[in-house]
Amino acid sequence: MRLRSTVAAAFGALALIVAVPASADAASGDFSYTYSGLDGFPQIGFLLDPPSGVCITLPEVADPASSSPAHTPWNHTDATATVFAGVDCAGDYFTLRPNGGHASSRLKLRSVVFS
Repeated sequence: MRLRSTVAAAFGALALIVAVPASADAASGDFSYTYSGLDGFPQIGFLLDPPSGVCITLPEVADPASSSPAHTPWNHTDATATVFAGVDCAGDYFTLRPNGGHASSRLKLRSVVFS
């Protein structure tokens, strides 16, 4: 009887694993932003298929003492992007809708998290 219960439980767990979609841990698409390069000219940064639920500090603007914040974000992922004024998802924030949400150059950001 125990063997039958164990086999049934294992089969049920396998069926549940197969039924759950695998894409739950990443946003599909790209997220872009503008920042000032070392030469002072605007550069475009990209995050391709970023992980969901993880705070991402934008590497080009990670040090507030030596860089201006990024601006003009475009969210071309399938997830909502919440951008933050500070590193490590701290400070003021703004939410960008999926599939084309964007903001002007007045919105300053240093980090982002995708839902």
